[in-house]
Amino acid sequence: MRIIIVDDETLARDRIKRMLSEDERHAVVADVSNGYEALKVSEELRPDLILLDIRMPGMDGIETAHHFIGQKDPPAIVFCTAYEEHAIQAFELQAVGYLLKPVRREKLMAALDRATALNRLQMAALHGVSQTRRAHICARTYKGVELVNVGDIRYFQADQKYVTVRFPNGELIIDETLRELETEFSDLFLRVHRNALVGKYHILGLDKGSDGQIGVRLDGIRETVDVSRRHLPGIRKLIRNL
Repeated sequence: MRIIIVDDETLARDRIKRMLSEDERHAVVADVSNGYEALKVSEELRPDLILLDIRMPGMDGIETAHHFIGQKDPPAIVFCTAYEEHAIQAFELQAVGYLLKPVRREKLMAALDRATALNRLQMAALHGVSQTRRAHICARTYKGVELVNVGDIRYFQADQKYVTVRFPNGELIIDETLRELETEFSDLFLRVHRNALVGKYHILGLDKGSDGQIGVRLDGIRETVDVSRRHLPGIRKLIRNL
């Protein structure tokens, strides 16, 4: 079994590597210190299983696992945590393994023996247990895995079956729906058109083009986003209350 270890503590990673080195059935193909690196190396190495810490700076293990949903054949995931409350949640999930730190060799090996590929349904259950939502949007490009902080996003705009994610330094294309994004981030984004959501807290005002089309101005980008007649009263009300 090909394994990636993800933990922000070097000593924790080294300890698990030593335990796994004693078993010829398993090979550690990478060890990294955060969720972003885990997503990048997994794209290249295609591991069978990931040993994933939960509490890490930046992007925690729960969100990191959520981003694996987009992979065609997601790896099995075993979470490692120093906090018992996360382990209790794991027993409710059953299919997802949890190990309490310090990880014991016999429990690690038992978890590896039970591990099976984590499917989308299991990942959805995991996301619900986390009681949080994503802090990042993940896209797979020719550069590999790219992440953008949700707080930096100015708008989502749909074009046929893909959605453009626009932020000050560029844009990404994701395979999600506006409806899903609107539900997940309803307090941060407002629908202004059937094909667009804009970041509420990045709104500067409204502009009227030479053709009479109303557009919303957003900080950090030059273009405006068209507002439909249907959604115009709602965005005007929001602007008055900002």
